[in-house]
Amino acid sequence: METPFGTLYSPNISPDAATGLGAWSADEFYTMMHTGRTRSGALLYPAMPYASYTKVTRADSDAIFAYLKSVPPVHLQNREQDLRFPYNNRNLLLGWRTLYFHEGEYQPDSSKSSEWNRGAYLVEGLGHCSMCHTAINALGGSSKSEAFQGGLIPMQQWYAPSLTSNREAGLGDWSIKDISDLLQAGVSARGAVYGPMAEVVYNSLQYLSDADIHAMAIYLKALPSTGDTTPPNEVQTQDKLRLFPLGKKIYAAQCAMCHGTNGEGKGWDFPPLAANQSIQMASSVNPIRMVLNGGYPPGTLRNPRPYGMPPFAQQLSDEEVAAVVTYIRTAWNNHGAAITAQDVNALRSAPLN
Repeated sequence: METPFGTLYSPNISPDAATGLGAWSADEFYTMMHTGRTRSGALLYPAMPYASYTKVTRADSDAIFAYLKSVPPVHLQNREQDLRFPYNNRNLLLGWRTLYFHEGEYQPDSSKSSEWNRGAYLVEGLGHCSMCHTAINALGGSSKSEAFQGGLIPMQQWYAPSLTSNREAGLGDWSIKDISDLLQAGVSARGAVYGPMAEVVYNSLQYLSDADIHAMAIYLKALPSTGDTTPPNEVQTQDKLRLFPLGKKIYAAQCAMCHGTNGEGKGWDFPPLAANQSIQMASSVNPIRMVLNGGYPPGTLRNPRPYGMPPFAQQLSDEEVAAVVTYIRTAWNNHGAAITAQDVNALRSAPLN
């Protein structure tokens, strides 16, 4: 895993006795999940989301351990981490843990419903959703006060939107059905998931029970709302006036056939662009990347043959991409801001996975 601090190598967790978890006990596995320490007591780097997994119950930890013990063993030695100085000094993690790690299983909130608490446990613990949807600072940590308020995912160049702002991905005006559809199917009447979130749905969320997906939707919809982003400044307003006509022309030629003349979309297959929060966010990274690179929502049990978005990087210049993205961010009463050709050029070399 490439990180801003160097390269991390995930360890062997197959049940191989010599190189994996074969000699581990359930107690040792729970201690690792709960405290972020290895069997020997060494501190784990927080790319392992133990700050979230500490919330996992002993019963669920034992269930995970039982599953891992059931997969075929693989004899493969672990690699040493390749981190730059001073990050290769694990003792520095003591300071990081003081700031960002709070040990302890999830404690239900008696003032909330059982569904809300189940959703909170899944989102905050096993799902570790805040690791992406909270901004990461220079120390690789995140502020509890900024939880779920969105941030750029380091090294991947995708933006995980705020789940607390209705200007981004806040779900206050979404129906529980639309939230559940997005989490479980990867598509909904309100939009579709791409990039890292598509991997989460494909590898994990599509397999959750309907009850657990519903509980997550209940919790996410109830996250407290934060203030919306500031209105476009004068430069952005002038950029919109300059780029809008070209963007409208490109949209009519390249996009309207699938997404509709007025951005209304066509069901799950072609998500709407009008009133689509993922288009209007303060960060324009995701819509730029979708126009440049295209992509597919995940193939899921509920949507096994997803329709894809073709790439336009080879067809449109930076100025043309900026124009069409500006158009979809500002047309049809969308409240996004204009972007520039420089914004587009900076993402042409972004990793594709």
